[in-house]
Amino acid sequence: MKNLVIIPTYNEKENVEKMIRTVFSLQTPFNILIIEDGSPDGTAAIVKSLQQEFKDKLHILERKGKLGLGTAYLTGFRWALERDYEYIFEMDCDFSHPPEDLENLYKACTEQGADLAIGSRYIKGINVINWPLGRVLMSYFASVYVRFITGMKVMDTTAGFKCYAQKVLETIDLDNIHLKGYGFQIEMKFTAWKHGFKIIEVPIIFTERQEGTSKMSGGIFNEALWGILKMKIRSWFRKYPPYKS
Repeated sequence: MKNLVIIPTYNEKENVEKMIRTVFSLQTPFNILIIEDGSPDGTAAIVKSLQQEFKDKLHILERKGKLGLGTAYLTGFRWALERDYEYIFEMDCDFSHPPEDLENLYKACTEQGADLAIGSRYIKGINVINWPLGRVLMSYFASVYVRFITGMKVMDTTAGFKCYAQKVLETIDLDNIHLKGYGFQIEMKFTAWKHGFKIIEVPIIFTERQEGTSKMSGGIFNEALWGILKMKIRSWFRKYPPYKS
């Protein structure tokens, strides 16, 4: 099995079993790694109850407390590299990222030559369902701001639905990724871009969660806003060598 989908969870009892079964029903074979941050609602128990059914395909790492999105993915990336997965995916558990589009991200890497494939809300207009207008505008213009600061030609810079080729995560110094929330998503794209990797955006339709509680907050947005400026300044003093096989 060469494909791993990393799904961070915190209080996702309404969604986690359905998400796991949906991913495993896809034509392309995937393994799943749940990064569980001590959900008090019993999310971890649900995952563990499914592990016998999906033996050697469903994995869980439990952490003590809500430690944040960025650190969850960094933990998952290191776990994946240690086990030699070729394609590593990021996806939310709340169905805002359509799991069926995992296959399109995979094809962007395996058939179109992408090193990083992004499930993009903004590559073909604005494809967001059930968000208030204010949040749509905040998200869209956050990407405009990031493109202005960084020079990246990525339309959905804050997207969290992605597929990395193994070599991208091997090349990026994961210990030198500073941002933790939505800023983490931007910093990973920016660093991959600076290393010269090929990035392709795949159009998706993003739907706001129907069950469970959103983890978005003003603090996360503010970290991204100011963190991007600091990230850009740090980049002036860093080297980004191209990948060497």
